[in-house]
Amino acid sequence: MTRIRPFQPGDEPALAEICVRTADAGADATGILADDRLWGDLFVLPYVARHPELAWVVEADDRRVIGYIVATDDTDAFERWFRDEWWPTHAGRYERTGARQSELVPSGDKRGPGRIAHAGEYPAHLHIDLLPEAQGAGLGRRLIEMLLGALSHRGVPGLHLGVDPLNTGAAAFYERLGFARLPTDAGSVTYAMRIPEH
Repeated sequence: MTRIRPFQPGDEPALAEICVRTADAGADATGILADDRLWGDLFVLPYVARHPELAWVVEADDRRVIGYIVATDDTDAFERWFRDEWWPTHAGRYERTGARQSELVPSGDKRGPGRIAHAGEYPAHLHIDLLPEAQGAGLGRRLIEMLLGALSHRGVPGLHLGVDPLNTGAAAFYERLGFARLPTDAGSVTYAMRIPEH
């Protein structure tokens, strides 16, 4: 029986693998970069290091982790920590080679507070990824509902997230959940939602 449970230490390798297998606009990105570990070091592992209490996983009946949601309740504080503590201990392992990797590594270098235009109004942000076997069963909706409940309990007023413009399925999913598309620069798509008070 598939179930959702809180993140536990030791889940990190499974989360990093899921991140890679969904990083190409929802499809498998294995081999796109010179080092597949970069995806996880940018988009999932810092979140469970900083906010393990805002992370949940989907576990299959054979106990494999097949999906997750991770988040921060304060984007600017998280980005400051990422810049000052996380990235300096990880950036050195990655060469700036290949088209995608030579773009992604500098994107890590540029992170910091004030980078996200809507972070004041919608301070929380999330990353959610489900392997194909976990999709279509309402698990993504349940993960987001769990996160919204936790953020509401903390008094967080809003939540935002970025979507790859090529990932039209994800965009449709967020719109069904009530996220609204925000004005953004060309080449990026941002959705946001106000969080009801607890």
